[in-house]
Amino acid sequence: MHSHSGQSTHITLLDRLRNRSDRDAWREFCDRYAALIRGYAKRRGLQDAECDDVLQEALLALTRSMPGFEYDPSRGRFRGYLRTVVSHLVSKRFCQKPVGSLLNDYETATESTDRDLDEDWEAEWRQYHLRIAMRVVESEFNENDRAAFDAYALAGQSAEEVATDLGLSVDQVYQSKSRITKRLMVLVAAQIEEEG
Repeated sequence: MHSHSGQSTHITLLDRLRNRSDRDAWREFCDRYAALIRGYAKRRGLQDAECDDVLQEALLALTRSMPGFEYDPSRGRFRGYLRTVVSHLVSKRFCQKPVGSLLNDYETATESTDRDLDEDWEAEWRQYHLRIAMRVVESEFNENDRAAFDAYALAGQSAEEVATDLGLSVDQVYQSKSRITKRLMVLVAAQIEEEG
């Protein structure tokens, strides 16, 4: 589904979602967006079970609205529409909680500004794109390259330590990080272009 045909794959998926009975389209949508929706709900302070509920409620809301949905990029991106739906469902969850449970978690009980919501959504959106890109990296790079990248770029170990642990040269560690970072940048840029 992550073709390099620009927005066409994304727009095609949105068109397919208009048909409620297209199970493959909904499965594809879930593969794409479930982690994003759950991650955003979690970032906003919901527990795992509540995050799953938000995902289910979002899917139900979209199932009801997609038959009449017309994607028009001039009116905004789909990601903005999805953010609005999910943010509303997360807020609704907090309104349903007993006051006592909210008071136990002051941060959750305080009102978030629109800016906070936007920042949380954008942070989760970046993580979403990175997760998808990392799946591609896992299939394109060998185990040593990925292990060097994970340890050096993600875990923050020194290049020397990683080289010793993996039996590589320090230069190989630097090269692994550079190649994978460049590939991730290309993949994320393509994903963003595709989403419209």
